[in-house]
Amino acid sequence: MKELVQLIAESLVDNPSGVVVTEEEKEDTIVIRLRVDKEDMGKVIGKQGRIAKAIRTVVKSAASKTDKKIIVDIEQ
Repeated sequence: MKELVQLIAESLVDNPSGVVVTEEEKEDTIVIRLRVDKEDMGKVIGKQGRIAKAIRTVVKSAASKTDKKIIVDIEQ
């Protein structure tokens, strides 16, 4: 899932080298943290959070085969 978030985020931002994705796995949850440059934050979140919601939806759909809950956390 980490690679999927990385690919999506890098295609959205102006500075792909500023994209950092980490993945933390717990018992029944996977937390994916996405960090981008301050200038690119608006591009990742989108108007009214639409792009952020779309990223979360795609990741959850891709992870539906696993029995774990996926959380995508977008940080500055």
